[in-house]
Amino acid sequence: MGDASNRVGIIGVGLLGGALGQRLTGQGWEVLGHDSAVPELDGLTMCGSAVELADRCDTLLLSLPTSAVVAEVVGALGQAVTGRHCFIDTTTGEPNEMEALGQALAERGAAYLEANVAGSSTLAKRGEAALFLGGAIETIDRSQLLLEALAAKRFHVGPVGAASRFKLVHNLILGLNRAALAEGLAFAEALGFDASDALAILRETPATSAALEAKGEKMAKRDFDPPQARLSQHLKDVRLIRRLAEEVGVGTPMSDTHQSLLERAEALGLGESDNAAVIEALRRGNL
Repeated sequence: MGDASNRVGIIGVGLLGGALGQRLTGQGWEVLGHDSAVPELDGLTMCGSAVELADRCDTLLLSLPTSAVVAEVVGALGQAVTGRHCFIDTTTGEPNEMEALGQALAERGAAYLEANVAGSSTLAKRGEAALFLGGAIETIDRSQLLLEALAAKRFHVGPVGAASRFKLVHNLILGLNRAALAEGLAFAEALGFDASDALAILRETPATSAALEAKGEKMAKRDFDPPQARLSQHLKDVRLIRRLAEEVGVGTPMSDTHQSLLERAEALGLGESDNAAVIEALRRGNL
């Protein structure tokens, strides 16, 4: 086995975790993984349990569906968690739960850093996503080589909890950009324009956007599978956004409507499809 300083364990190797693992193997890291739903993944050595992973790796990267799942997984590690461990959490979760997790790990001597990913699994695999970091400077310094291997753009936004909050700001804006694009393309189609032709023109005007470049052709061609990021995951994020906004007394009228669109798309059976499938909520009839 190689140098432990160049070894990382990943718990959760789905779309994002798998992309991050393959990014790291391509950068020369020894990557071990565990995921009960993914028995094997190219480039990763899979472990039979999270406890085995913790025994073999000092640095553990988490990429799980929700912060509640993270707390359950970390809790199940029990005495396997020691002061030698550093947890780097890419999960988009509930900020208060992330803060509680960081405190619980600190009481066990382990370090904890939020490293929320801004970008799809495709961008993450290429190292083109950005990271929002929440935690102590000392933990960032300790993980510097790993963080550099994951992404060139990294932003320290505050203590544990801050990265989860900023990720929701990011996802609110990005999601509404996708929803606006979907509404515009559905409108163009209803007026008799070909969606791909419309995109070619819009790309050369002030109406262009990163969302158009990333999702425009997927919407035009109904190319939703395999997903780069699942629609149901973004719906989970929008629910978190609205809950947090309510806590701090901020109105989110556009996100309220966006949630209804995503719920309609999910009801159409598109929850596991790419989040570009939000356009189908508009194509297939009024709310």
